[in-house]
Amino acid sequence: MIPNVNYLPFACELVAVKSLTSLEKLFRFVRVDSQEFGQQPGQFMQLSIAGIGEAPISVSSSPTRGGFLEFGIRNTGAVTQALHELQVGARIGMRGPCGTSFPIKQIQGKNLLLIAGGCGLAPLRSLIQYVEDRRREFKEVTILYGAKTPADLMYRDEIEIWQKTSNLKCLVTIDNSSDDAWCGNVGLITTLIPPLEFNPKNTIAVICGPPIMYKFVIVELKKKGLSEKNIVVSLERHMKCGVGKCGHCTIEHLYCCLDGPVFWLNQVSAIRGAL
Repeated sequence: MIPNVNYLPFACELVAVKSLTSLEKLFRFVRVDSQEFGQQPGQFMQLSIAGIGEAPISVSSSPTRGGFLEFGIRNTGAVTQALHELQVGARIGMRGPCGTSFPIKQIQGKNLLLIAGGCGLAPLRSLIQYVEDRRREFKEVTILYGAKTPADLMYRDEIEIWQKTSNLKCLVTIDNSSDDAWCGNVGLITTLIPPLEFNPKNTIAVICGPPIMYKFVIVELKKKGLSEKNIVVSLERHMKCGVGKCGHCTIEHLYCCLDGPVFWLNQVSAIRGAL
């Protein structure tokens, strides 16, 4: 008897794919057996292609939009390159969901500050969609998103919708630009935080992005009075198995694939190498 369903891959079919940037594509998969995936926002799946290998990929869609899973995947290695070469109708293996999710129950009834850098918007998108679909369960929602250049912005169509809706606030910045057509903010994502006004006791910040971004964003959040108990981080690590067996993703005594990738900041701030 297999003790954990996450060891068992199931067949999935690619039903839609589109380019997001020069490096990233958005993939939509359905299960061949028509079963639900059972994921929560913030979790990841193990995607496998026969003869190539397996890779952990964060889910980019919310379970409130059930029946399929979406992934914003950057082409960075053998498995992701093979995924980028797939055509609609292709089948792959998938197992999961793996890891911890964003703490939905704890953040309900709170103001949300959702902060993403680069392709960190891919996993955060699952939470944004969840909040959109259950908007009455949350108070004020602010999205901060930063990318290197305008060409690196993911989910452009959705960003435009977020910026136009009255249900939430969305601020976007780029590190630098030689694009004369760009009329938005220029500067690091940390420059978007000081002007914000919010009640730090009733606000939860959720951060997803490259590791170097975290400590600088956290400094700015603390300046605004936000405590570590009110900050959630989704950590990137070199995960392999997804079930705590290979040890590639250990952070001292923690396994990022099991104990994370989502943590409250006060769980990991004192652990060497976590941030």
